[in-house]
Amino acid sequence: MTFNVLLTDYAWPSLKIEREVLEAAGGHLIVAESDADSDLAELATTADAILTNWRRVPVEVLDMASRCLVVSRYGIGVDNIPVARATELGILVTNVPDFCLDEVSDHAMALILACARRLVTFNALTRKGSWNLDAAAGMSRLRGQTLGLIGFGNVARAVVPKARAFGLDVLAYSPRLEPGRREGLETTNDLQQVLAASDYVSLHAPANAETIGLIGAPELAAMKPGAYLINTSRGALIDEEALARVVREGRIAGAALDVLAHEPAPADHPLLGLDGVIITPHVAFYSEAAIRDVESRAASNVADVLRGRLPTAIVNPEVAERPNFRFARAYADR
Repeated sequence: MTFNVLLTDYAWPSLKIEREVLEAAGGHLIVAESDADSDLAELATTADAILTNWRRVPVEVLDMASRCLVVSRYGIGVDNIPVARATELGILVTNVPDFCLDEVSDHAMALILACARRLVTFNALTRKGSWNLDAAAGMSRLRGQTLGLIGFGNVARAVVPKARAFGLDVLAYSPRLEPGRREGLETTNDLQQVLAASDYVSLHAPANAETIGLIGAPELAAMKPGAYLINTSRGALIDEEALARVVREGRIAGAALDVLAHEPAPADHPLLGLDGVIITPHVAFYSEAAIRDVESRAASNVADVLRGRLPTAIVNPEVAERPNFRFARAYADR
């Protein structure tokens, strides 16, 4: 039996890994060629599964995908998938929850170190022929400073030992964390505590209804004047106009961002070219090994479903309790 697997988008040169994994399970890959949602919806009518990377999967596409058993995300976050609607329709949603943990946690630390040691500033000055210590005035020792983690999922947890190795004290926030302290890590469910105490505030939360705009003008005002804001998570967590304003006015030391609310950033973006702000092009996730891994794992989630096996990384496990759970219906009839 052959199953149609709709691929909405991808960011690597070859689909060899996906094709091998899916074909072994009877899957036939159909790659969306158009950016139009209407074309994606038409392709979805014959899809038994959907693989998606960054492209938004509209509700209308899921509504048209009457045969679809699973939507599999290349990566951790599922903010481009209408998970609630998928659940209503009885569709599994899967992800790769440990994708690029090393890469993103390394990148977060690299941004912290770049801020702490003013690497971008020093590089620019030496290229212009300035070879002196003027730009180092006021620079603090990293050891003994505090790193505040906003969100405490897999990536944030991977940052902890790396930060501790540099002598940072770590304070982690999540609304569901119990306050406590152990081995150089303090946890709290008080966001204001983290903002007020941290020399570096690093964001590691998904973008959802609870977190979009999480760091706005009031939160930025609560940060230390010498603090830096680090973001390797989702651009939508930050009010970027407010951030540009506080950096420009010197109310925080700066920011280092791998993500923005809209990418690529327009030329007139308020944070581009602003002294004290480092921006990298949403590259924290990347390594050749990470890409190979996420291709294989996301495709394997689909292959499991096509073989009649529940995948391990299910985002919406509550879907299994619904009377219209498509996976159960499909394999009850076979």
